[in-house]
Amino acid sequence: MDVPRAAVVAARLDVLPETGSTNADLRAHSDDLVGWPHMSALVTANQTAGRGRLDRVWTAPAGASLAVSVLLRRLPVSPEARGWIPLVAGLAMADAVAAQLPGRDVGVKWPNDVLVDDVEAGGTVTDARKICGILAEATGDAVIVGAGVNTAMTEAELPVPTATSFAVLGVRADEDRLLAEYLRALDAHLAALVAADGAVRSGLHAAVTARCVTLGREVRVSLPGGEFVEGRATRLDPDGRLVVRTDEVERTISAGDVVHARAL
Repeated sequence: MDVPRAAVVAARLDVLPETGSTNADLRAHSDDLVGWPHMSALVTANQTAGRGRLDRVWTAPAGASLAVSVLLRRLPVSPEARGWIPLVAGLAMADAVAAQLPGRDVGVKWPNDVLVDDVEAGGTVTDARKICGILAEATGDAVIVGAGVNTAMTEAELPVPTATSFAVLGVRADEDRLLAEYLRALDAHLAALVAADGAVRSGLHAAVTARCVTLGREVRVSLPGGEFVEGRATRLDPDGRLVVRTDEVERTISAGDVVHARAL
């Protein structure tokens, strides 16, 4: 994989021919402050043991997807601001994906997916489908943000009917451009979050809200222990939690509590 533009953006960028998990590999380097500085990244087109949230297995045929993990060392002071890191990563990836899919709506599904609308023959827009998942993990004083993007995956190779890929949408992804634009936006968003130590003051609350396709829709959010919340997703609170109105009562849900969220 040749990614010269992305290599210029990252502090360090290692391209792996194959690995089990880019997040796990990067975690093993996280104590090396000199060799692996802020905005170091690992990327591969063949990840064999990827994970999503709640340790869900994430697999794809070799060469059909792009897995990238980024080591973040310059972090906001407040835990509330750090909670926005997965959301701003989703925002950065949504912008990078949208740049190669003109004419399509690309958005962030709270808390950790990037979705693209699906257009049937005749121009009818159907439910949006997932093209990328985001997983952020703390490791010591750093955070690792992993992203898995479906690039060359065919319709038959998609893991679930609610997924999609650049190839399925009729586009050959420019992986170098995608990585470079994602890394550049992620770095800029994080710098703004650090400087303001908050999503509202930095403007990221408004930016994520504008990209969030969950808001304004009727949703069902499943929680651990079998509980679920049904209602209208109204807004993101200042800490990045989803506010759902049900029976005139508002419930505030943190990303860490959610097993599954879907539009009704």
